[in-house]
Amino acid sequence: MSDNRIKDSDFLLMKNIRLDVEYDGTGFYGWQRQSDVQPTVQGTVEAVLSRILQENVVVTASGRTDRGVHARLQVLNFMTGSLMELSRMSHALNCLLPVTIRVSGLQVVPPDFHARFSAKEREYRYMLLETPSALRQRFTGCSHGHLDLAPMRVSAASLCGVHDFRAFSREPADRSSFICNVMICEWFRENGALVFRIRANRFLRSMVRCLVGAMIATGKGLLQPSEIVNALETGRLSGQLVPAEPSGLFLWDVLY
Repeated sequence: MSDNRIKDSDFLLMKNIRLDVEYDGTGFYGWQRQSDVQPTVQGTVEAVLSRILQENVVVTASGRTDRGVHARLQVLNFMTGSLMELSRMSHALNCLLPVTIRVSGLQVVPPDFHARFSAKEREYRYMLLETPSALRQRFTGCSHGHLDLAPMRVSAASLCGVHDFRAFSREPADRSSFICNVMICEWFRENGALVFRIRANRFLRSMVRCLVGAMIATGKGLLQPSEIVNALETGRLSGQLVPAEPSGLFLWDVLY
């Protein structure tokens, strides 16, 4: 009778693989694998990897993205005992994955590398149009009206530093910490769009979309920059907060 138990020696043969991917999140129900049949990025990548490597593969990501959110760079890692060459693995992945997910890098990393916990900083960008576009709607949000960029820039500058972002999050109220350290936070114009760039050590659930929604309100004169500062101090934002559309949001970079 064969012994199917995993031996200590088996772990010595395992490799830790870092996988860099980009994806169009429009057709996915977010990053995280779900128990139902709705397609997710994680579930799709794991299914294809398991098929290629002929083993059960579980991937860990640098961070979760919500339904409809994209990634210019999402970093994953997974353990495998496969001896397949990385170039062949990368080619097979890009042949079998849907065209909305693309592998941009593959490398063996130290055993203690963890896509999420090893990350030092993450950067998100939000692409915003002031009028709707049939051609760009898949990858932009829309304010449906002119925005005054000056108060939006004042609001963005006030977010830099260490703050409690519970007012701009959909995390459960009993979460242990809402503190994030924001290193870069700015608005600029590029290719006919307003671009919001934010880099921090960590992000809360829907935090960037909530911040963009609040700053759109300041650009329309519906909210004052001082009210955003007050929300950081009190944990509450006066008035109703409408998160920006997911279509404009990109996980842009991950720093290790």
